[in-house]
Amino acid sequence: MTLTPAFVAVISQRLESFAAAKSREVSGLGPEAALFVDHAAATLSGGKRLRARFCGAGWGAITGGSAVGADSAIAGAAAALEAFQAAALVHDDIIDNADTRRGRPSAHRALEAAHRAAGWTGRAESFGRSGALLLGDLLVAWSDDLLEEALRSPGLGSAAVAAAREEYGAMRRDVTLGQFLDIAEESAWSTAPSGDADARALRIASYKSARYSVQQPLVIGAALAGGDADQLDALRSFGLPVGLAFQLRDDVLGVFGDEAETGKPAGDDLREGKRTLLVALTRAQLTGDALREFDARFGDPDLDPDEAAGLAEAIRATGALTEVERRISAFADDAERALDEAPIDPHAGTAMRGLAEAAIRRSA
Repeated sequence: MTLTPAFVAVISQRLESFAAAKSREVSGLGPEAALFVDHAAATLSGGKRLRARFCGAGWGAITGGSAVGADSAIAGAAAALEAFQAAALVHDDIIDNADTRRGRPSAHRALEAAHRAAGWTGRAESFGRSGALLLGDLLVAWSDDLLEEALRSPGLGSAAVAAAREEYGAMRRDVTLGQFLDIAEESAWSTAPSGDADARALRIASYKSARYSVQQPLVIGAALAGGDADQLDALRSFGLPVGLAFQLRDDVLGVFGDEAETGKPAGDDLREGKRTLLVALTRAQLTGDALREFDARFGDPDLDPDEAAGLAEAIRATGALTEVERRISAFADDAERALDEAPIDPHAGTAMRGLAEAAIRRSA
């Protein structure tokens, strides 16, 4: 099946060869261009390859799965998703002013350090942020390049190409909207009806992460394999609750995760003021001085570890963590029921259950 380490290795191979080709293209443009492309290429390494693996799972759901090469259509589409994910992370780190990603300096911090190391004039911090903004844009363009290469693969029908391209376009639009809803909520929450906080948090989770992390990669893979409308709809019904559970798990890790495993400082979501379901449920239970104290500390970028731990304990004490865990389990059950009824290859269904479980129950 396409979910094996061999498939992940194929995706990494495709990305490495693509990045090497892009480096050769700018070899005559001077050291600054090489710096830019090298830093873009660095963002393509590492990670869980989650979106690539779900794309492969969608393809296997229709075909039954077989060995694939780095030049295959499904490998190209999966690699395109990983490049798009890298772009989203670069832009997300700029928005959040995050210092690290996957245990390494985030792209804007790495470019900032490169500016200082080179002894260039001007503000290193401004250069890092501006350069990373453009670097994220470059990665989006690379993602488009990889997808178009994949869609030119021999043997793909015009209907499969059109369906995959349409789903990819929807993914790009959805995640951009979701990112804006996320940053808007950090300001708009104070004027929104308090009873809507739960639904607003889940809407952000759906558009910012659930669709493009799980649902849309599944459908892109299945579309490339020639899946029919019923099969694609079944994978959507499976993928959305898995994606929501995945994002809720990410929210839990953003508050309670182990920095050694997540690669980001514990409590970063609290410092960034992320209006997640955890926070919505917590605020619904707090009143009076306790609520005012929570709101005064939440979103403070200078929270020290003890203060972050205090906010985390307040979240736990309200029962919000328990409720989010319950909802994660409920979404997992919804996905299981959808998969039971899906008209797909049964062996692929077994593999998808394992992939979904790993995504939902992860600790990093």
